[in-house]
Amino acid sequence: MEDRRIRPFDVAALYAALDNKRTELGLSWNGVAGQLWELSSELNDRRKDHPISPATLTNMARNPRTSCQHALFMLRWLGRAPESFLVGATGDDDSVTLPAAGPDRRLRWALKILYAAMDERRRQDGLTWSDLATVLGCSPNQLTGLRTAKFATGMDLAMRIVQWLGQPAAHFVYAATW
Repeated sequence: MEDRRIRPFDVAALYAALDNKRTELGLSWNGVAGQLWELSSELNDRRKDHPISPATLTNMARNPRTSCQHALFMLRWLGRAPESFLVGATGDDDSVTLPAAGPDRRLRWALKILYAAMDERRRQDGLTWSDLATVLGCSPNQLTGLRTAKFATGMDLAMRIVQWLGQPAAHFVYAATW
């Protein structure tokens, strides 16, 4: 992670990669959603939570945003690291691969750990939350809210934070068993 520029996460490119793989495999969007969900089939059976919606995937074509947690489903299915979807990325980099996860696990962002690393660096750099929000192009509340976030933040913000920290996203992603 030598390049210290903060580049946006390209949700449109993520959608295009999903659509390309979907087309290659001859799947509908329902089929893609089903395959994403089946990656964690054992965990899903235990947890009894609801599957990812095909609309979560297709809505990215009209509104290029996705949550950091939903993006992990997609990245896992594609076998790609988040950094490969930063604007200007030339491809996947083996040094930033996501953790492996079997059918008994699901990839999750460790948002409290991300918050702690961000807060520590912010303090070291002598920045206020407003200062850091300006650097990252968001509101201070979006940053401080990560301390108590239960589910997710936007993937673009999560990736702007890890770039500012100079660390790969994989440092803040784990294979959850709940």
